Amino acid sequence: MQQTMSHVSKMVHDRVSPSNPQTMSIDCGGNISTMAQNRDATQVVVGGRSVFKIYSVYEDGFEEKFNLRGGRPVNLNYCALDIAWNHTDENILATGATNGAVVIWDLNMKTRCKQEHVFTQHKRTVNRVCFHDVEHRTLLSASQDGQMNLFDLRKREVAANFSVGSTSVRDINFCPHNYFNFASADEAGTVMIWDMRKPNICEKKLTAHNGPVFTINWHPEDKNWLATAGRDRLIKVWDLSRNKVLHTVYSIASLSRIKWRPQRKYHIASCSLLIDFNINIWDIRRPYVPFATFDMHKDATTSMMFKNKDPHVMLSASKDSYLYQHVFRDAKRPAEDLVPAGLGISVQGIVGHANSDRQGKLSTMEGGSSRSYFNKRSTDKNDQFVDVMAYMEVFNETGQELHSWVEMAQEYELTGKPVEELCTHNSSVARSHNMHHISQAWQALLVLYSASMPVCTDSKHPSQTRTFSVLSVTPAPSAQEKTDNDKGKAAKEPKTDTDVDERTCDGTSGNSDDEGDLQELSDIKLASIARGQVNPDWDILFGDGEPGAEDFFMGPATVKKKDWSLPHEAFFPRHEIHDRETPFESLTDSNHFYDSTVDYEPPSNLPTSKTVETTQLTRLSVDTSLLSCPDWGYTDSIVSLLKDLAAEGDVQTPVTMLIVMKDQIRAHIDTDLQEDWFMSYLELLGRFKLWSIANHVIKLSNLPGIFMLNQQSTTIHVNCNMCNRLLTRSGWLCDRCKMITNVCSI
Repeated sequence: MQQTMSHVSKMVHDRVSPSNPQTMSIDCGGNISTMAQNRDATQVVVGGRSVFKIYSVYEDGFEEKFNLRGGRPVNLNYCALDIAWNHTDENILATGATNGAVVIWDLNMKTRCKQEHVFTQHKRTVNRVCFHDVEHRTLLSASQDGQMNLFDLRKREVAANFSVGSTSVRDINFCPHNYFNFASADEAGTVMIWDMRKPNICEKKLTAHNGPVFTINWHPEDKNWLATAGRDRLIKVWDLSRNKVLHTVYSIASLSRIKWRPQRKYHIASCSLLIDFNINIWDIRRPYVPFATFDMHKDATTSMMFKNKDPHVMLSASKDSYLYQHVFRDAKRPAEDLVPAGLGISVQGIVGHANSDRQGKLSTMEGGSSRSYFNKRSTDKNDQFVDVMAYMEVFNETGQELHSWVEMAQEYELTGKPVEELCTHNSSVARSHNMHHISQAWQALLVLYSASMPVCTDSKHPSQTRTFSVLSVTPAPSAQEKTDNDKGKAAKEPKTDTDVDERTCDGTSGNSDDEGDLQELSDIKLASIARGQVNPDWDILFGDGEPGAEDFFMGPATVKKKDWSLPHEAFFPRHEIHDRETPFESLTDSNHFYDSTVDYEPPSNLPTSKTVETTQLTRLSVDTSLLSCPDWGYTDSIVSLLKDLAAEGDVQTPVTMLIVMKDQIRAHIDTDLQEDWFMSYLELLGRFKLWSIANHVIKLSNLPGIFMLNQQSTTIHVNCNMCNRLLTRSGWLCDRCKMITNVCSI
């Protein structure tokens, strides 16, 4: 058997031509879950649920050498989920099975079954097996039961056990720069650094990802660099000396395997668990576009590696049952398909434009300044990639709009005060930042929705009133005229209940009892005025020398022809009301008019021929059941205003107005549209790191889709401090220990 192996090995070396590799593939006859290569990369072993074969690698293709499952009854020990090939003895293989078994295979055994030994310490699926880089008789395994076992193949026993609790361990990797160290990754998103001599505690612990970590890989050159990847679709490069992330690469799908590219410090290869079937090689300094891509596989790639540490040749296996050899000269260059121009804007309003041609730059923005940059990056000549040249133009806008936006977000008041005060305050805030159109919008809300302002309503709401002001001007009569008029009135007819007692020109009673005079005025009926039943002697609305009430209400056929003109001395517009008189008392009937009179003292520089002694401004409250006023429908106008502001890019004003006005406007706007406004505003607040304001807006949103944002990512998972088991039922009671363990989560 040894002679046969040596003969085959010699044939392989004769047929392989490393100087001229080519892309090639072979169908292995079943889904492939894992793959490994021997020390000199002349043979490749593939394994899966129904596949366990060894292939020889030649210049022109693959050739099957052994089928370790062929033609005999098999059990789950043959269903390899991971395979490792010994780095020193190329006849020794190790596999991890789905039944928890770790199987050692010896290809030199003369029997048909090549199983040398089976370790059964694990109780669940073995996810990964790994040989030590130097000590070839040392094997490490990781399982879904949260245990990692270090096997001594010479003694066929477990030399040490490492535990992470009940969390599944997905990957392990020996450090190539330190004999005793290895790293582990689990489904809790944690990466741990262990020392083989200290199995009870890890040396370092990193919370690496927001989700399970599926794969890790030490950098072959830098001892402090460790790459991690997982379900969150990120590749992170850690500097373990500082526990800091140096680079982050963004993929489009969850990642199952990563491998550093030999002889290229900044290149790393990855394959995805689902969706993306390609193998991508990334330059970690350019995290969004792959450096090179292999797209031969038709299903998810499950395993990959660089052939014999050659940076230009890769081996890969997939669920499509194909084993491939890839050559970099045949790889696709995604960067070559991109448009060589870019445009971006920062949250500070700085616009950047990059182009491969200096002629393609933007013209200088009006009211701003610009500066230019030039960058040239030369790639390795062996990669056969073109050099990258970029010209970048940066424009700084001189306006302070974004600065004002932030300050307005900080100064706005959204709750805790009446609507009138909130609208007034927010209007003044917008005005102080020269946002006059926004200030006017707040003023419109104040006028239309404030409870203290006059409201025009329709006849459907008769309980509300409209307010009118009537200006009554009475010229001051001479002393003789006053005496004659008083005597004439007294002799004409006796005083009745509806008559008005004698008054002086200033509107006060001639008697000492002012309260009695005011009480007589309360009997005047507004309904009688509306029907035209007016006493000619009433002059509460019309002064002497003016048309009486009967002139307005008796109809056009009976209107008396009088001189309706007023002495021009009677009106003095643009005056100030200096003091107010005691208002009339409330009338007994709610349908009657009521208000107060305001005396006006004319300026001293008036003509002395005629003196106006009193100008009365009377405010009447009229029941809207008497006067029909159609509904204006101003809510639709406000809704249109908010939509226009949002369409122009201002989501701050609509969101803050919706919060201040609460249900008065929200019912007229679609809920999905409101959520879009809120999400956009919250995103902007997050970009400016206004976390407290964003949290306050979420709390006041009153939208289920927005309000629930405060309920996300608030769960803290803790472990039992006795058995290290995850406490799922409560944060302080362990189901295994049956006792209260965690007094304090911190």
